[in-house]
Amino acid sequence: MHDLTNWKPRPAPKAFSVTGRFVMIEPFRRDLHETALWQALGGDGINDLLRYFPNGPYATPSEMGDWLEQKNHEAGWSTCVFRSRQTGEVVGMASYMRPDPANGVVEVGSVAHGPTMARTPMSTEAHYLLARHVFEDLDYRRYEWKCHNLNEASKVTANRLGFQYEGLFRQHIVAKGANRDTAWFSMIDGEWPVLAKAFEAWLDPSNFDEDGRQKRRLEEFRRTLV
Repeated sequence: MHDLTNWKPRPAPKAFSVTGRFVMIEPFRRDLHETALWQALGGDGINDLLRYFPNGPYATPSEMGDWLEQKNHEAGWSTCVFRSRQTGEVVGMASYMRPDPANGVVEVGSVAHGPTMARTPMSTEAHYLLARHVFEDLDYRRYEWKCHNLNEASKVTANRLGFQYEGLFRQHIVAKGANRDTAWFSMIDGEWPVLAKAFEAWLDPSNFDEDGRQKRRLEEFRRTLV
């Protein structure tokens, strides 16, 4: 936990590049990533993958690119693209959103894991690297995850990654002509040391068998470290 007596605003989060064991992260570039990201997220089936996003649906890669470009240039987003380290292929994305540098707070959102990435170590490692950047490189105090309350998969993922459920914001926004209740989750700086150790233990090669299956769940590592 920070001693806030001499607290000063932190830098605003930016998309960054880093290489892990399973995944590589790089800043979104429309000319480089638009088509590859569209295909990674399902191509013409992308609208089903993004059905809980407040935007869309999209009919073409350029429509999705317009949305990401607008958010990155006008709304302060920083979109990160995920690549498989094994194949080099684009497999998903997530964005730092609603940055609050004065208070050291940022949200991760517009999370989309393509079929190649979903439920693999790439997913866990990508979110470990994003969180590590927030807490260790930027020295932020709070990292948020928010999702449509009907998006059960997103809520399960947030809990698995170590975000704490904080409550339901009822009638939070109007999305695609309908009400959206938003579930809020967060992790904070005082929790990060334990969360980081659990991530690192889970990602260690010793935690996977010869077929690449986990031996212990991420939640189990957290429980033993508390």
